[in-house]
Amino acid sequence: MNEFFFTEIRNGNLEEVKAMLKKNPVLLDSKDQRGSTPLIMATYYDETEIIDLLLDSGAKINGKDAVGNTALMGVCFKGYSDIVQKLLDKGAGINEQNTMGATCLIYAATFNRLDIAKLLLNRGADTAIVDVNGKTALDHAKMQGLTSMITLLGGE
Repeated sequence: MNEFFFTEIRNGNLEEVKAMLKKNPVLLDSKDQRGSTPLIMATYYDETEIIDLLLDSGAKINGKDAVGNTALMGVCFKGYSDIVQKLLDKGAGINEQNTMGATCLIYAATFNRLDIAKLLLNRGADTAIVDVNGKTALDHAKMQGLTSMITLLGGE
């Protein structure tokens, strides 16, 4: 049942997801084989209606997958700025770190998501947080020569 639930999320089948949650509310806190929560899965696949359903149903906004990524982290590297805004408005932790020490801002910088980085900075993302290699978001932008990102993050 759990696998089918995640398949329905990936396929964007809102009505089926809604029916399955109504029948078995514990699915809200379930995890797939890779440790993703339903909310992480829905955000990763840009399923906004399912995201709304899950959040309205009480999904843990800062739930983490097997490597410590949150839904907000995922959309920062995928580049879904509307979902970033939605998750921040709902109280997602902006400075959470995964097992490698990456944050939302580090992902935005690494994947050159300038609009998302601006949004995160405006919401108080900490530019001083370092990953397990001692690198900040600015360091990641510099390693890739991302001029606009470097400027945004206060580099030369």
